[in-house]
Amino acid sequence: MTQDPAGDGPHPRSADAEPDQAAFARQIVLRQLTAAPRSRGQLEETLRQKNCPDDVAAAVLDRMEEVGLVDDEAYAGMLVRSQQQGRGLARRALAQELRKKGVDPETAQRALDEVDPEAERERARELVAKRLRSMSGLDVTVQTRRLAGMLARKGYPSDVAMAVVREAVREAPEHQRD
Repeated sequence: MTQDPAGDGPHPRSADAEPDQAAFARQIVLRQLTAAPRSRGQLEETLRQKNCPDDVAAAVLDRMEEVGLVDDEAYAGMLVRSQQQGRGLARRALAQELRKKGVDPETAQRALDEVDPEAERERARELVAKRLRSMSGLDVTVQTRRLAGMLARKGYPSDVAMAVVREAVREAPEHQRD
């Protein structure tokens, strides 16, 4: 064992001293959470990639949950609200995002249950109205197809998408009869 230059015992970086895996894992988790909110699943995956033993990762993440730094309920709710507002995603696409982020199915379902169907329909109307402004001059069938495709990619059910698109196209000034 090497001696600390001050003579106070073993040097903290001695060759045969084993690194504290829990401290290493805690440091990784805190760095990840400083960058952006993360789900427990994402943090587990990051620790796995850094070769952190599963038992150490579980202990560190359990402690982080106890102190409130890792909270999948809050994370899922925040993700659903921000993705619905920002990108206009519907429940199906939101469920896929939550799965991708490692949120367990029960927690994801509770967050998705908070989505108001009427608010979702209203968001679809906003998306269609915005996109329709850039489609003037196109044939009605082309507009309908493109708008329905956009809403489908955002996870809107086909019945909602088609109802919103038909209504918007029908009410568009360029399709009004004089």
